[in-house]
Amino acid sequence: MGLDQYGFAYKGEPLIDEDGFLYYEDNIELETWRKHPNLQGWMKELYHEKGGEDDFNCEEVVLDSEDLDRLESALDKDELPDTVGFFFGSNANDFYSEKDREFIRKARAAIKQGYTVAYDSSW
Repeated sequence: MGLDQYGFAYKGEPLIDEDGFLYYEDNIELETWRKHPNLQGWMKELYHEKGGEDDFNCEEVVLDSEDLDRLESALDKDELPDTVGFFFGSNANDFYSEKDREFIRKARAAIKQGYTVAYDSSW
């Protein structure tokens, strides 16, 4: 068990598979992380800013261009919030630094192509 995190993009109407799970026919996996707690903390704060009320586990938060700018600024200033959780692991900012920036690059390109970009995680 542990913190698994996903950045993805999708287009079109949501569909339901035979098991009742939501999916999009046109979707792209942009990035995955394993135990990057401070990114999780940043995304959790964003989720609540956008009106999310549930515990931030298996909840999607949609990212727009402004959110990506804010994330990039937080990375530049080393301002991802220190975040802990039983399954989260330890601070991995340095380890994931380039991967975080690659996600931002891919996400910006996806938005320009008309995709909705989102982040999801489970622990």
